[in-house]
Amino acid sequence: MQVYKFPFDVQNCSLSFKSIIYEDKDITFEGIPNKTLTIKWILEDMGNQYEWLFLNLTVNTTTLTHQGFTQSRMVYTITMKRRSVLYIANFLVPILFFFCLDLASCLISDSGGEKLSFKVTVLLAVTVMQLILNEILPSSSNRIPLIAVFCIGIFGLMMISLLETILVMYLIDRDSAPEENQAYKGLSKDCGDKQGNYDGDSKKWTHCACVCNVSDEPPSELLSVAKEDKRSQLMEESDSLEKLPDELSEAVKALSLLLSRKEERKPDYWTRVAKKLDKAFFFVYVIVSALFLVVIFSKWMNAKDE
Repeated sequence: MQVYKFPFDVQNCSLSFKSIIYEDKDITFEGIPNKTLTIKWILEDMGNQYEWLFLNLTVNTTTLTHQGFTQSRMVYTITMKRRSVLYIANFLVPILFFFCLDLASCLISDSGGEKLSFKVTVLLAVTVMQLILNEILPSSSNRIPLIAVFCIGIFGLMMISLLETILVMYLIDRDSAPEENQAYKGLSKDCGDKQGNYDGDSKKWTHCACVCNVSDEPPSELLSVAKEDKRSQLMEESDSLEKLPDELSEAVKALSLLLSRKEERKPDYWTRVAKKLDKAFFFVYVIVSALFLVVIFSKWMNAKDE
């Protein structure tokens, strides 16, 4: 079978009738002269034609010479066309829908990972459609069918779009990464300073307790001194606990200030480059895709069955 134009292919089947031992003077094959009547009988007897549509029938009677014998031969040539409606509805149209979704995904923002995951999902869906094509496409062909070229072209265009999205996200991350590192270092430094002050206070409290324990005063005086130290220690702890909410509020204010600056800042060099690249690629992508579809479908309709 020649499936170069699958599923718009037309197949020709030839049936030859010839005697093995008798010459043409003994047996002569002749077809029914009324071709219209023959086709009518065929259509009535065929009944359901399944996925094939009967187009034409031709009968040729010839005489050939074989090993010194002249014999009569009759050849029936049946022309059939594949019914392509189901293949269009179940295969070609879904692939075009997936391709339209890939074009529409260019409108998704590049700041998050939703665009990348969406493109990967659509690309995997086209891969599944290619596996289905491998099952329904006959393998007895001398050339690569146009439907396979169509699927490979769509897959290649979508893969290039995916690579462009990865490049744009990489360029945008190059601008956002340094500022996030600086903000993280500033916050860690502030937390380290506060922790150091707290450790110093705790060391001071430990030193006071040690001084109280090694004193040589009488027990009653030691008890009173210990009570006073305990009260002062409790007062210092309560003061430090009261300071903690203020420190937390200052940290929250610092974080909100950093976030507001990040939102209000103008896009840097790589971000501007990424946006320009994304716009230019979108226009080129649309033009190349339209040209590819026009060329492949025009060749699909006008190519000869080979």
